[in-house]
Amino acid sequence: MTEKRYYMACLDLEGRDCLVVGTGGMAEEKAAALVECGARVRTAEDYRPEELDGVWLVVAATSDRALGERVAAHAAARKVFCNVADMPDLCTFILPAVARRDPLLIGVSTSGASPALAQRIRDEVAERYGERYAELARRLRDLRPWARERFPTYEERRDYFRDLVTKELA
Repeated sequence: MTEKRYYMACLDLEGRDCLVVGTGGMAEEKAAALVECGARVRTAEDYRPEELDGVWLVVAATSDRALGERVAAHAAARKVFCNVADMPDLCTFILPAVARRDPLLIGVSTSGASPALAQRIRDEVAERYGERYAELARRLRDLRPWARERFPTYEERRDYFRDLVTKELA
């Protein structure tokens, strides 16, 4: 069996319309995570296809396979990104286990094979890369405009920041 390959990305959802289909703790958790990232979130307990109109992404937080299949099919027809919790075969995107220490995000995915394993690895990695790394990320972010002015090429900026990270973490 060929492993499915995913393209990892961090999405800017600020001001984007998102829909969470479902009720209960899982739906509340998914909605809260989207709101935390600035998304405009609507929830649908009794899902209707027209609720996808104008939506950028949808999360179906349900254990009902038939409902997940309907949401996925309607989302595909509208070219809306879709995640159906615990049903990776229905998803056009999956969610990694994330540790957040702004601006540092540590995401771990098993490509849907085992969320429990991804969470365990996330916790171990997050313990290793704590506040020291988040503070360094903030300082490096603040240096980026200066580096763009000082170093005209991507390669020069890349090398400058690699050297700086090496020195800071030695």
